[in-house]
Amino acid sequence: MRIGIQTSGILDMRGIEKGFELIRDTGFDCVDFNLDPYLSYGDIVSGRLESVFTRPLDELIGFFSPFKQAAERNHVAIGQMHAPFPSYVKDSPVTNYQLLEIFKNCIALCEHMDCPRLIIHPFFLGYQDKLGLEQEFSLNMESYATLIPSLQKHNVVVCLENMFSEYRGKIYSACCSDMHDALRYVDELNERAGRRSFGFCLDTGHALLLGLDIEDIILKLGDRLEALHIHDNNGLTDQHIAPYMGILDWDRFVRGLKAIGYKRDLSFESANAQRMFDAELLPQVLALTAATGRMFARRIEE
Repeated sequence: MRIGIQTSGILDMRGIEKGFELIRDTGFDCVDFNLDPYLSYGDIVSGRLESVFTRPLDELIGFFSPFKQAAERNHVAIGQMHAPFPSYVKDSPVTNYQLLEIFKNCIALCEHMDCPRLIIHPFFLGYQDKLGLEQEFSLNMESYATLIPSLQKHNVVVCLENMFSEYRGKIYSACCSDMHDALRYVDELNERAGRRSFGFCLDTGHALLLGLDIEDIILKLGDRLEALHIHDNNGLTDQHIAPYMGILDWDRFVRGLKAIGYKRDLSFESANAQRMFDAELLPQVLALTAATGRMFARRIEE
């Protein structure tokens, strides 16, 4: 079982070559490559989509080739990639069409980077602008289905993710936080695709914010669980800190993965744990995170 870490918070601090060297030396086998720094949330909601993702495909590939080469030199696999977000902007049909084209380019990039899976947040609005459940379902089915030809051409699996929303300081459920709905999305999309082109990325921190039983979620997902965003929080805010720095029950997390026979990557999305310490201590923080992953893996495989 491979242990992974997100690139955000490492490559921006250490650079491409030294960043991948550090990832290797602190005990990681693979990364969750963050594409979102190259097209920000603010730019998307403002309709400023001009970016590396809107360039011709050969230029897009050329831009990210140094990252691939550095990863290969350091024997670090790119286990999953995270697309820019949000995936949907209210009352902006041009932006939403362009976002789908950007996601198609991200899928093609995955193939070039030898990455088998891409995480794309569901297409949804926040608490105040919530769509009705069936309208939200139809939007997601239509949007994700648009990507099926690209997924099959490039042999990539897109992963949906459990989300949350916030209003007046209170956390509320959002698209794919209910596992019944999440399974419906994945199963119906794969039925449309005619093969496994969709899976699920379980975000442990998002589940904790909603007070969900992490073991129960994992058992319900079963073999649809394609990827993980492993991180912790205080149950109140989306802190993205390392396991045992918050309140999630990690014994139940491990027990769930063991029960379903999970064998894919254990990928950490805990960049804020790294930012809590002086930059000089980054190697030690990463090494502790990797050691936590090794412990999880050993207990899952026992």
